[in-house]
Amino acid sequence: MSFQQGLSGLSAASKSLDAIGNNVANANTVGFKASQAQFADVYASSLSGGGAGQVGIGVKVAAVAQQFTQGNVSGSANPLDVAISGNGFFRMSNNGTITYARNGQFQLDKNGFIINANGSHLTGYGVTASGALSTGAPADININTADQPPTESSEVSAELNLDSRKTAIDQAVIPFNMNNPESYHNATSVSVFDSLGNPHVLQTFFVKTSPLTGDPVGTLASWEIYGAVDGTLLPAPAGGNIGSLTFNSDGTINTALTTMPIPNVQLPVSTGATSPIGGGAGISIDFTNTTQFGSTFSVNALSQDGFAAGRLSGFNIGDDGIITGRYTNGKSATLGQVVLANFANPNGLQPLGNNVWSVSSESGPELVASPGSGSLGTLQSMAVEDSNVDLTAELVNMITAQRYYQANAQTIKTQDQVLQTLVNLR
Repeated sequence: MSFQQGLSGLSAASKSLDAIGNNVANANTVGFKASQAQFADVYASSLSGGGAGQVGIGVKVAAVAQQFTQGNVSGSANPLDVAISGNGFFRMSNNGTITYARNGQFQLDKNGFIINANGSHLTGYGVTASGALSTGAPADININTADQPPTESSEVSAELNLDSRKTAIDQAVIPFNMNNPESYHNATSVSVFDSLGNPHVLQTFFVKTSPLTGDPVGTLASWEIYGAVDGTLLPAPAGGNIGSLTFNSDGTINTALTTMPIPNVQLPVSTGATSPIGGGAGISIDFTNTTQFGSTFSVNALSQDGFAAGRLSGFNIGDDGIITGRYTNGKSATLGQVVLANFANPNGLQPLGNNVWSVSSESGPELVASPGSGSLGTLQSMAVEDSNVDLTAELVNMITAQRYYQANAQTIKTQDQVLQTLVNLR
C-alpha cells in the first residue's frame, strides 16, 4: 500500500497554486509574463519491462513555463515609456552584465543614460560626429544634451511669381532706391545666419526694366534684383544690384540669358562672425523655379540652409527605435536607436526577478537587430505593455487547483482508512 501517488499530487497541486499565486500577485506588473506549471506522470522502473498492468507512482512538475504572449498596451504620460508590440526584448546593461526585459518604463539619469528602475542602461546604437547611426555592436545609449551648434547660411532658394502685367520702370528716370517704393515693384525677405548663429534679414527687391515703351515687339521681359541686409543696401557689385531674371514669352526663365543660381552674393555683418556670410565665396541665391505669369506677386517657397544654435527641448522614440531630438531652433537630429534582442527559445531564458531575464544554454544566443526588422516587433512611445495575466482565468485555475489538492488529500485519507482496517484485522 502506497501513499506516494497522493503525496505527489499534493506537491504538484501546491506548485500549481504557487504559480497561480505569483501570476495574481503580478497582475499589475508592467511587462510581466504569466507562468504555468506543467506536469508529467511518473512510473517506476521495472526489471521485466513495461506491462499493461503497471500502475504509476504519481505526478511530478515537469516545468514551470512562462507564457511569452503579448500583453495589452496602455498609454502613458512619460515620453520615455516604451512598449514592444510583437517579439523581442529590451537589451539592458549593468556594468557590462547583459539582461533582457519587456518592461519599458525608462527614465534619463544625470549622465544622459536611459535607465530602468534598477539602474541598468538601455542599449542600442549611438551616433557618429556627423550624426549618422553607428550600427556596430550595441552600447549603452547616451543622450547628448549639448547645444546644437549653429550652421552658417550658404544658399537661399526662392520660388516666386512676378506679375507680368506690371509696367517696366525706366531706371534712367527713376533709379532704384530701397526707401522709394515707386522705384521697385515687389520685395520679400528671409532670415539668414552668420557663423555665430546670429540672424540677419536679407531683403530682395524686384524691378521690371523691360520691355519699355518703344522697345521692339517681342522684347523679352527682364527684372533686376537688388539686395539689402539688415536694412543696408549690399555694397556689390553696384547699388545693391545682385543679378537679373529674363523670362520667355511663356513665363518661364530664359536659361540662356539668366545665370542660376546667382553666385557670390556678399552679405557683410558686424557681429564678430565671419564676414561676409559664407566667407569669401558669399552665398548663392537660387530663383530657378520662379515664373512671370499674369497674376499677382506671390512667394510660393522661400528657404535657406542656415540655422541658429539650439538647445535640446525634448525627444521621442519612433516605432523603429530611432531617438529623435527636438531643438529650440526648430531643428531635429538623430540621437541614437534602441535595439531589440530575440532568442530561438525565449522559454529557455533564466528569470532573475526585477522584470529581467538572462541568456542560458537553452535559450540560445541573442539575436540583435533594429525594431521592425525580421521577426522583431515595433516600439510604441509613451506606452507600456501590461502584464499578460488574465485574472479571470487565474481565479478559475485556482479553484481547479484547490479541488485537485482536496482530491489528492482524499486519496491519502482513503489509504489511511484502508491501512487502519488492515491493522485492525484479528
